[in-house]
Amino acid sequence: MPEKPAAETLLLVDPDLDYLDWATKHLAADGLKILRCDNAENALKVITKTPVNLVVAAFELQPFDGMDLLTKIRLQSPQTMVILTAGFPTTSQIIEATQHGAHDVLRKESLAFELRHIVESALQTQENRRSAGSLKAALPSHDGRVKIIGTSRALQDVFKLVGRVARTDAPVLIVGESGTGKELIAKAIHEYSPRRKREIITLNCGAIPENLLESELFGHEKGSFTGAIARRAGRFEQADGGTLFLDEIGDMPLSIQVKLLRVLQDGSFSRVGSNETLTADVRLIAATHKHLTEEVAAGRFREDLYYRLNVVELRIPTLRERLEDIPLLAEYFLQRITKKNGMAHIRISAEAIAALQTHHWPGNVRELENTIARACALATSTILLPADIPLATAPGKFQPGLTDTLDRLLNSAPSGVDVIAWVSGAIAGRAIEHADGDLKTAAIALGIPAPTVKKLLSGTP
Repeated sequence: MPEKPAAETLLLVDPDLDYLDWATKHLAADGLKILRCDNAENALKVITKTPVNLVVAAFELQPFDGMDLLTKIRLQSPQTMVILTAGFPTTSQIIEATQHGAHDVLRKESLAFELRHIVESALQTQENRRSAGSLKAALPSHDGRVKIIGTSRALQDVFKLVGRVARTDAPVLIVGESGTGKELIAKAIHEYSPRRKREIITLNCGAIPENLLESELFGHEKGSFTGAIARRAGRFEQADGGTLFLDEIGDMPLSIQVKLLRVLQDGSFSRVGSNETLTADVRLIAATHKHLTEEVAAGRFREDLYYRLNVVELRIPTLRERLEDIPLLAEYFLQRITKKNGMAHIRISAEAIAALQTHHWPGNVRELENTIARACALATSTILLPADIPLATAPGKFQPGLTDTLDRLLNSAPSGVDVIAWVSGAIAGRAIEHADGDLKTAAIALGIPAPTVKKLLSGTP
């Protein structure tokens, strides 16, 4: 292992020689020695012989990639910090790199604005850590994958935090509006954690009646209440050794909050109707769309439980905060919906994307998915234009009941029929029903011309 550097030393690793020339000039500073390599093997040789504070390396390298280089550096020289760069780093790359100890992951298109500042910050952090003691390598192995679509900086910041918190057992509180993907993030934390070989158990606290929620969490004994015909293990027992995800924790009744607090304090609980004390080794992740500090102030949520849960808070950005992710999300949903329903592939025009990016998206990613699903169901060609995108411009434009039934319709089309024609006709028929038989009102609700509604009715079963 190389000795601690006496001066600040930076190693740039990239196959693009023009980039190396630019970065060398861009980062030049008094007291900073800049070394450079165009492949990973030579970079590792340099680190073996020369003390290096910071490495800025590309993901795409030869004869092994930047992730392998990061792993080898962290094993060989744990005090050396690493920043990885890529044109468009994937979700897995960001999470894995952060989990393996990368200081940051940067998009190459942003280097001209961010590189110098982040390098200076990394060098300062490296110096602070070195003065406090040697840095320990943390290299948990993993093979997990999650489908979280987006390349925006706001979402990448979430991925980086996921990579960091996944390595620990600290409770995580995920906050964000409905439809932002809080459950996906919870699953990502589990998937990249040492507990990934065990289950992640999910419970929506707002979907279970208060009189049954305690049983769902902690289990019950036979005969402990009406309908308890057999002993049943609760979610804490089921999640032993794994992760328990409590969604919409803000809807949990105060009476259950007290019992949950006890589990978080000493890990013990009892089944309903039993005096036996049980324990479970569970990593807890909670999520809510509510502002829990306001709930605490209003007396609806226990302050001590809030602080127990909020060891690490992870805020999920709204879709309107990452509009640049809409093209990727729209394409992903188009492919998934058309494949699931055996439809011909549908493309979306640039003008339609622009229309999507002007919408406020109060329902976030879930609303976007439903919007794309409606557009596919009503599409009359293989290219979606702005007129084909049923965007609600104001609350109440779409009649109640129309959007809620789409997923059921898509899954209930009889075999052997034209799915598009069947679902389109069914939706048109329901629009007519909600409009009390008025074709023009139904057309306005659907956002399409009245003759089109009439034509679609021909596909109604």
